[in-house]
Amino acid sequence: MNIRRIQMKDNYAIEEIIRNCLIEFGGNRAGLAWEDDSLHHLYEYYNHSENRAYWIVEEEGTVLGGCGIAPFGSEENICELQKMYLTPAIRGTGVATELMNIALDFAKLHYNNCYLETLQNMHGANRFYAKCGFDRLNAPLAGSEHFACDVWYIKDLTQ
Repeated sequence: MNIRRIQMKDNYAIEEIIRNCLIEFGGNRAGLAWEDDSLHHLYEYYNHSENRAYWIVEEEGTVLGGCGIAPFGSEENICELQKMYLTPAIRGTGVATELMNIALDFAKLHYNNCYLETLQNMHGANRFYAKCGFDRLNAPLAGSEHFACDVWYIKDLTQ
């Protein structure tokens, strides 16, 4: 498997993966990534400034997942880990850890903290975020646009 920065040609494939994962976990509803305008054009969204990026996992030219880092709201020192979704075929293979490490290394260049939002029923993802050193919060950070998320995490990138 190969991890690389998103290209324009990846837009449709990664949107389809994200939508399928959201359907799998009941996330195909208002207040979640399902309704994000950027979902249709992730390449453009993540490539218009130096402090945001999106990585694709691919194997033999087939997109199998990805994740992104972008500023969180108007907070200057907080980024958000966004749209980290993998096809079922590559979950549990260790590629998520590689992807997370790449994303966090990038985030450390631009931010002091990394925030993320998810769903409680994404049990594997929640265990993974805790294993990666994210601390669970009792409520979302002010400015969150995903009002339907019910689990929130933050990670100090300065340590």
